[in-house]
Amino acid sequence: MAAENTSVSGVSGRYATALFELARDQKVVDEVNADLGRFEGLLSESADLTRLVRSPVFAAETQSRALSAVLDKAGIAGIAANFLKVLTANRRLFVVADVIRAYRALVAKFKGEATADVTVAEALSDKNLDALKVALKSVTGKDVALNVKIDPSIIGGLVVKLGSRMIDSSLRTKLNSIKHAMKEAG
Repeated sequence: MAAENTSVSGVSGRYATALFELARDQKVVDEVNADLGRFEGLLSESADLTRLVRSPVFAAETQSRALSAVLDKAGIAGIAANFLKVLTANRRLFVVADVIRAYRALVAKFKGEATADVTVAEALSDKNLDALKVALKSVTGKDVALNVKIDPSIIGGLVVKLGSRMIDSSLRTKLNSIKHAMKEAG
């Protein structure tokens, strides 16, 4: 089974593995992945939703009602919605971002893809994402699934983590290198 050969650990890994196995058995892996992606998009767009997910201050009932409203409005149903509700009921909603990342790694392994974590200063166009996938495919020989994270602090460029390799071509790193070189020189 794909799930047993992929290294996912901790609470998020166990939840992701359970979700993946259920989705695989019901042949809805891609649908669940799309629903989780939609929820992840909502998280990145809404500070209030992020606060609801991460804060232990909210009562379980409050968190559950709010999550149900968000899921209904976003059109997220089925296994993904039920799974998010289970995370909420078990007071584990705060690990949802890690669960989504682990689930994607399991899906990529299942499909024979490699997974790359890409950090950019601002959202990439579809054309740039496709070009990056092609470039990474030429390196790995496999199709590459991208987990894109937006972090304005890198200023520009991108950071790519692919397996044990990391390529950091961010402007922040280049500026830090220049800063250190100037300190050594003067």
